[in-house]
Amino acid sequence: MIATVRGFTLLELLVALAVFAILSIAAYSGLSNVLFTRAAVETENRRLAMTQLAFHRLEQDLEQVIPRSVRDEYGEPQPALCGNIQDSEALLFTRAGWDNPLGQPRANLQRVAYRLREGRLWRLHWDALDRGGLAEPREIMLLDRVRELRLRFLDQDDAWRNDWPPPADGLSDPERKPKPDLLPRAVEISLTLEDWGEITRLLLLPG
Repeated sequence: MIATVRGFTLLELLVALAVFAILSIAAYSGLSNVLFTRAAVETENRRLAMTQLAFHRLEQDLEQVIPRSVRDEYGEPQPALCGNIQDSEALLFTRAGWDNPLGQPRANLQRVAYRLREGRLWRLHWDALDRGGLAEPREIMLLDRVRELRLRFLDQDDAWRNDWPPPADGLSDPERKPKPDLLPRAVEISLTLEDWGEITRLLLLPG
């Protein structure tokens, strides 16, 4: 007796191919969603890291601020700390603790500025405090997609100001004149990001 070998019919092959195609589409869709989610999470993590680094750099600089006024490239005296969002450098101050691992012949003080330009937050610093000529600062971009930068300064009378230093007529005591080395008690920094909205930090200054 000869055994009969039975194969698949054309209809069965078509059904199997259809099932395989459906499973493949479902598997690809699931894998695509996983990869998309992973890419989105990595992008958000990088964004979070950049934002945290920007605020950490601001906090690190302001923790080292000192009451040391300087002279600009024109020889004009500049306060130890200047803050005005209308200026090209929204926040400008002198800080200590500038590391010098190579032992270069320079001071450990540094003139630092923060600037918002074309939606990007930049940190600038000069190699010398008192600039003899048109010295160009060194720049580093800290954060992009920044819509707005706002500053407030807490003065010695516990009043908030939108600029620093305060004018003479803005002091509660008319006998007091603004000193070039006068520092606020605290600085409030608000960054409005295009994707995350407003983030505000209150940073206390030394002393």
